[in-house]
Amino acid sequence: MDALILVCIILFWFMFILGMRHLYVYLQKKQELQTHLNESVANFEQSLRKKETLTSKVLKKVLKYGDDFSSIGQRVNFFSEEKDVEDWLRKSGNRLELTVERFQGVKIYLAFIGLVSGIILFIIQFPLSQFAVALFPVAGYFIPIILLKNQAKKRQEELRYDLPDFLDTVSVSLQAGIDLDKALREVIQFFDGPLREEFSRFLHEINLGVPREEAYRQLMERNSNPEFQNLIKSLIQGLKLGVPIATTFKIQADDMREIRKEQVKEKAAKASPKITLITTFIIAPTAMLLVGGLMVMNLLFGDNNIFDLVK
Repeated sequence: MDALILVCIILFWFMFILGMRHLYVYLQKKQELQTHLNESVANFEQSLRKKETLTSKVLKKVLKYGDDFSSIGQRVNFFSEEKDVEDWLRKSGNRLELTVERFQGVKIYLAFIGLVSGIILFIIQFPLSQFAVALFPVAGYFIPIILLKNQAKKRQEELRYDLPDFLDTVSVSLQAGIDLDKALREVIQFFDGPLREEFSRFLHEINLGVPREEAYRQLMERNSNPEFQNLIKSLIQGLKLGVPIATTFKIQADDMREIRKEQVKEKAAKASPKITLITTFIIAPTAMLLVGGLMVMNLLFGDNNIFDLVK
């Protein structure tokens, strides 16, 4: 009995030491993997990040003061709910590296600057300064929201513009027998802007072990462009059903070109009534005033003016 107890004690300590060793190895491997992921993400972001301009550096330093007002900005969130702000930042590319909290603070920070500027103008009796006291804080609050929304919209338009050519090039590469990831990696080198950023991020996530379908869905979450959304949905469907990807890319490129043609025709049709309105209410009255003015001046001051006839 004593021998059995002794054996159990020895086995316990052996298993305990063995378990501690495996735990140590696990923690070491985890630390190495975390370091590798951090370095990989840093290198990826560095490869996408363009050389910062002086304006960008100054803006980043100025916008950091928004952190001091973030708690107020999160409570005062008119027209800028946190979900909406997060969506705008994601779709705009977030080149200034703003967080939702910092952006909420920037609104209040600029509104405060607008208020102080309006008060200073009012003190020095600047013309119309009484309106500046009310309008400057409102402008300071809404300008960041408008700029961010416009940047997100502009980025989606850039994505739409480059997409057909990108799909044609990838389709040709796929038909030549190159696999999708390698084709994307080669083709994005010849493109710039949001298209390169998005597919570079997609390939980076695939290399880090993110499931392909999940990486596709994250692409969809980062971009609201309808054509891009349809492309990713087709790729997900092709992944599940085994549809040839080269065919998917070719069909999507042709469809996008047709959509672009229809959009150009639609814009041209909408422009015609606007031109007619401008012609009717601005150009035509101006021309009539010029002609009528010349006739009146000729009657009053010309060689055979009305005063000479009276004499």
